[in-house]
Amino acid sequence: MAEQNKVAVIANREGQDSQALLAGAAEGWRAAGARVVGILAQDNDTEGMCSADFVRDIASGMRYCVHLDAPPPGKTCHLDAGGMDEACAGLLDQIVSADVVVLSKFGKLEAMGQGLRPAFTAAIAEGKPLLTTVSARHLEAWLAFAPAPVWLEPDGVSIERWWQAVKPGIHHREQAEAARGATAGV
Repeated sequence: MAEQNKVAVIANREGQDSQALLAGAAEGWRAAGARVVGILAQDNDTEGMCSADFVRDIASGMRYCVHLDAPPPGKTCHLDAGGMDEACAGLLDQIVSADVVVLSKFGKLEAMGQGLRPAFTAAIAEGKPLLTTVSARHLEAWLAFAPAPVWLEPDGVSIERWWQAVKPGIHHREQAEAARGATAGV
């Protein structure tokens, strides 16, 4: 399977709980022994486009506030870019030892090169399987960033089929760890 096929995306659709799909996949993979890292959104009940109160680091469970009490002047979105940057910074060191990276979405911050964009870049640079979502609004920026992803249907079967095709085997993991250990002593 080509490296680019390690990047999988689900198109966000109205009424679809993409975060629940991502969380379910991540929980299942962790239970099976995979090293899953990433960031998932935890929504609130606020009306409007920006509904996440917090994002949660999958591996550590740490929550980061990403909701501003009041939007910046002239804006309607309550998203706190600083909170997203902090969450991303906490994630970056985890990517190198991960089996898979799950990121809540490629959204407006990522389209502008901010938010979780460094984590997306690091996961792809490390050759890690990456699962995320994107809305139609940010599709052009997503395709400029990842021009040939695997598009998944928004269901557990499609996600699991992709994972089985890209997941690193035990032999692959041992080789990677041995290579990292050999270069650490140089």
